[in-house]
Amino acid sequence: MGLPTVDGDYMLNLTADLCRIPSPTGYTHRAVERALAEAEALGLEAVRTNKGSILIPLGGTGAGGRLLSAHLDTLGLMVKEIKPNGRLKLTMIGGYDWSTVEGEYCTIHTAKQGDITGTVVATLASFHTHGTALRDLKRDADGLEIRIDAPVNSADEVRALGISVGDFVSLDARTTLAGNGYIKSRHLDDKACVAINFGVAKALQTAGLTPAKPSWLYVSVWEEVGHGTSAGLPEGVEEVIAVDMAAVSQGQTSDEQATTVCVKDSTGPYDYALSRRLIDLAGANEIDCRVDIYNFYGSDVSQALRAGYDIRGALVGPGVDASHAYERLHVKSLEETARLLLAYLLEG
Repeated sequence: MGLPTVDGDYMLNLTADLCRIPSPTGYTHRAVERALAEAEALGLEAVRTNKGSILIPLGGTGAGGRLLSAHLDTLGLMVKEIKPNGRLKLTMIGGYDWSTVEGEYCTIHTAKQGDITGTVVATLASFHTHGTALRDLKRDADGLEIRIDAPVNSADEVRALGISVGDFVSLDARTTLAGNGYIKSRHLDDKACVAINFGVAKALQTAGLTPAKPSWLYVSVWEEVGHGTSAGLPEGVEEVIAVDMAAVSQGQTSDEQATTVCVKDSTGPYDYALSRRLIDLAGANEIDCRVDIYNFYGSDVSQALRAGYDIRGALVGPGVDASHAYERLHVKSLEETARLLLAYLLEG
C-alpha cells in the first residue's frame, strides 16, 4: 500500500500564513493562537504545556511512542536602549548575523500603545554624508539601530509613544508566494515545518489512518534560545524527530526540492539506527531524500537530550536556502518531508 496523499498547497499556504504572524521567541502568543485554531479546524485535540508549547495526540497504540517536534518561535530583537537621538539600540533574539537584518522593516510591540513600525538601519546610514565610513562600519549591536516611523528626536519623545526597554521587535517576514511552487520569506525556519506536521495530520485524517505507535505533534516556542523541548514531552515517548529546516548552501547535499536527514550537527551525531531507518524508508518509498551534516546547528532533539530525556532522536526537514536570513524553499520539499514522516509514523 502506498503512502497517503499529501496536500502541498495546504502546507504552502499555511506556511505563508504563519510566517506573516510575528512570533520572536518570548512573544509567540499570536502565532500560537493561529496554530491552535488550525488544530481545531482539523478536529485535533491540542493541549498547552505549562511553558506554552502545544501538544497534539495523533493516536496509535502499544509502546514505543513517537513525537514530531517543530518550533513556532523565530529570530527577532528586543529594545535594549532608547538613545538620546530618538533611535533604538537592539539586542538579538536567537543566533544570526547582524548584517542580514540591515535595512529590514520591523515592528516594535509596545505593552500599552500597540504596534509601531520602523526600520533597522546603520548608525551611519547616509553614504552622501559618511562616505567610506559607512562601508567600514561594523554591523553589530552598536552599528545598527531602529529608525522609528514617527517624528521623534529625543528619548522622551520615544517614551511618549509608549516604547520602552524590553519591548519585543519582530522583523518583517516579507512573505511572497512566487506562483511556481517557491515561497520566499523570513522565518521559514521553522514555520514551514509546523505546517508540514499539520499536513501530516491532515493526510492521516483524509486517508482514515492511525499511526502504528502512539504518536504526537509537538509545537515548541523556545527553540531559538535553546530550550524548546526541555520540558513537556508526554510519557511513553521513546523517539523524537525534530522537524526543522535543512540548510541549503555550498558544500551541502540539501536541496530546496528535497527532504534531508541530518545525521550530525554542532551537538553531535543523531541516533544512528533511527537515522538509518528514515533513510531506508525514503528509499523504499521513492522519496527524494538527502543526507547532510550542519556545523552550526542545533534542534529540539538536542534540547530534549540535554534536558535528560531518555529518547532516540533524529532530524528531518525541507531544504531551505539562506537559512537565518531571507529564506526560500519549494513546495516539493514540503511534500517530500511530509511523505517521509508519514512513512515513519505508519511503520510498525
